[in-house]
Amino acid sequence: MNIRPLFLDKASVAAMLTLSETTVERLVRESKFPKPRVLSGRRVGWLLREVEEWAESRPVSDLLPPKNSGYGGGDVAR
Repeated sequence: MNIRPLFLDKASVAAMLTLSETTVERLVRESKFPKPRVLSGRRVGWLLREVEEWAESRPVSDLLPPKNSGYGGGDVAR
């Protein structure tokens, strides 16, 4: 049985989106990213579905990732 998580913690959200945790916090404060949900008295998490929907709603870019990002081929030594 393969169980897919319903909620993600901040570190997992940041890793999934290749953003820093600070950037995730800033986007939430600026109402540019979904707010976390209360899971228990001291625990919050983001609905995976809402994070995926936010990611899919991002505009398409004409810019390629920079060479040092590890994406897009380039002359990256592995």
